[in-house]
Amino acid sequence: MTVYDITRPLSEDTLLYPGDIRPRFTEVDNGQYRVTEMILGTHTGTHLDAPSHYLKGGRTVDEIPPGRLTGPAQVLDCSDTGSVIGPDCLAGRLDGTRTLLLKTWFSERQEFDPGYPSLSLEAAQVLVDAGITCIGTDAPSIEGFYCDGSVHRLLLGSGMVVLELLDLSAVPAGDYFMVALPMRLKGADGSPVRAILRDKEEEM
Repeated sequence: MTVYDITRPLSEDTLLYPGDIRPRFTEVDNGQYRVTEMILGTHTGTHLDAPSHYLKGGRTVDEIPPGRLTGPAQVLDCSDTGSVIGPDCLAGRLDGTRTLLLKTWFSERQEFDPGYPSLSLEAAQVLVDAGITCIGTDAPSIEGFYCDGSVHRLLLGSGMVVLELLDLSAVPAGDYFMVALPMRLKGADGSPVRAILRDKEEEM
């Protein structure tokens, strides 16, 4: 069975989007056992954007059906794109797809780059029109660093779930079965996730 862990390791050195909360881990020794106090942002590391991240009154993490984040997924290789993933990269490649993961040149990067690959507004509309219900990217954000939130609002406003900062570096393009579950954080706008892919013919 081939299983790909597409989650970036979560540590104090995790790649951060500028302005995000730096994770901190403090071990507490209670004599007979140890526990660790964690300080994390809801969008730290590989994470999910709930609609409420950008939309007032939008669904929060705990309101997203788990089925939206488990099931068939397509990994689409967009490694030859620059900083903008346009409609041409998606045209004719989405038939029957509901969960789409975008593999770009950013997967192996360990430092933030404001020129990371991101969806154009026109490409985001293509996804909405195609009925995509979950979109993932290996970049720090689905939207460009200097954009105004329009891509997020379009995607999340359509009911789409967004996964960001995946690690798709070892995953060939193709069809898989995905599990990418967040913590069940009541009322939260996002959550770190543990995301894995397995060969589609070996569905659970």
